[in-house]
Amino acid sequence: MKGLIETLKNIWKIEDLRSRILTTLGLVLVYRLGTMVVLPGVDPAQLGALKTQTQDGVLGLLDMFSGGAFSNASIFALGIMPYISASIVIQLMGIAVPYFQKLQKEGESGTRKINQITRYLTVIILVLQAPGYLLNLHSQLPETAFILKGTLFTVSSVMILAAGSMFIMWLGEKITDKGIGNGISIIIMIGIIARLPFSFFAELLSKIEGQGGGLILLVLEIVVLFLVFAATILLVQGTRKIPVQYAKRIVGNKQYGGVRQYIPLKVNAAGVMPIIFAQAIMFLPMAFVNYASSDALTGVAAALSNFTGFYYNALFFVMIVLFTYFYTAITVNPTQMAEDMKKNGGFIPGIKPGKKTIDFLDTVMSRITLPGSIFLGLVAILPAFAMIAGVNNQFAHFYGGTSLLILVGVVLDTLQQIESHLLMRHYDGLMKSGRIKGKSPGGAAAY
Repeated sequence: MKGLIETLKNIWKIEDLRSRILTTLGLVLVYRLGTMVVLPGVDPAQLGALKTQTQDGVLGLLDMFSGGAFSNASIFALGIMPYISASIVIQLMGIAVPYFQKLQKEGESGTRKINQITRYLTVIILVLQAPGYLLNLHSQLPETAFILKGTLFTVSSVMILAAGSMFIMWLGEKITDKGIGNGISIIIMIGIIARLPFSFFAELLSKIEGQGGGLILLVLEIVVLFLVFAATILLVQGTRKIPVQYAKRIVGNKQYGGVRQYIPLKVNAAGVMPIIFAQAIMFLPMAFVNYASSDALTGVAAALSNFTGFYYNALFFVMIVLFTYFYTAITVNPTQMAEDMKKNGGFIPGIKPGKKTIDFLDTVMSRITLPGSIFLGLVAILPAFAMIAGVNNQFAHFYGGTSLLILVGVVLDTLQQIESHLLMRHYDGLMKSGRIKGKSPGGAAAY
């Protein structure tokens, strides 16, 4: 406890770090207040049906990522997810489209153009998603809930929802520039954490009202949740260090190189992207349930729409393993790594430069990706096992899936940045022994 107090004092002493943390907290407060502001023309007292609809399922996930704004019919109801969707699309286009590949190689100017295109694409997605949200709003709420009606309400609400999401994006960028950590990731994390107290109290009430051993079961659930968090940290932090030896070079009176460094290859290089891809595809059967013309197709679609069912989770697990290999293959380039080592006079001890080095790196990545993908698949389907075990649907989401990986990754990355500020000014880090290794994700994987 004494060490924690001393660390907090050191953080407060550093003016730049103190300013960044306070700025982050202030911008996060603005975001949380915005999630409570209901769309003009909607009666907040009649949102009960919408809150019931978003307790579980796909809409429950959307509500979790928006921090409850979705179920509040808030001006921030669409959240930051449209921007993330646009970022994912642009990232994938950077793999297949030569124009985007060229922009990625142009440095800062190319990055600015990519960010501008991402914003334009975000606006397009928002204009398409906002009417769908309003349509769902009309289907769930009674007519008396709408003070404004007709074209005026639709047009104004679409503009407000789009502006709200763009404002959230701006908040995220300001947190990145003036605050601490990745702003977009922190906003998502805050949205997820905002649902934790309500989910926990709902689980507590269900255990108290249950028959026999309710509180003991709750304590057991918390212990299991702690172990799941610890295992997820191992997954996020896990790396395989490849030793690299650099040749000695003498320039004037100074010697360069001649030291051994390491390339840290991550066990889970794909981050949360495989789960996001797999979830997007698994949502398709639900869309066909209402349009299926035969009982057989309806049965298949219904089986693949059951979150706790065997077929859904088995297919979900297999798809995550496959997508982990796919995304790792397109983001980790052994050829580029080997070329960079060769240009800098580096080599892997015992491995010839060139083709042999490429094959070695590719083999190592393939081997460490297998356990990483299996572990990631297990983390993704853990909420289904929690639901089967009797955990409340909302609380079960914290046992795995995208929300858990985002929480762990963002917290570790933010703590790593705080520790860097401390060490740079010759203070002790956050830990007495060792260093915090941030997730440091890039691109859309940051989310």
